[in-house]
Amino acid sequence: MAHVVIDKERCKGCGLCINACPKKILDFAEEVNDKGYHFATIQEEKCIGCAFCGQMCPEVAIEVFK
Repeated sequence: MAHVVIDKERCKGCGLCINACPKKILDFAEEVNDKGYHFATIQEEKCIGCAFCGQMCPEVAIEVFK
């Protein structure tokens, strides 16, 4: 199982990670970060560790550990 760390303060809510996820387990949080963006969240227990989300993130806000 993979462990995913999303830095909610770096996330700008662009959604690229959400679109890149083959399992469709990423979504926007209802809450916002300090900059006012709805940041990405993940259903980590369903993650396959492909790291597409981290590769797509222009803010380098996602780290995937296998």
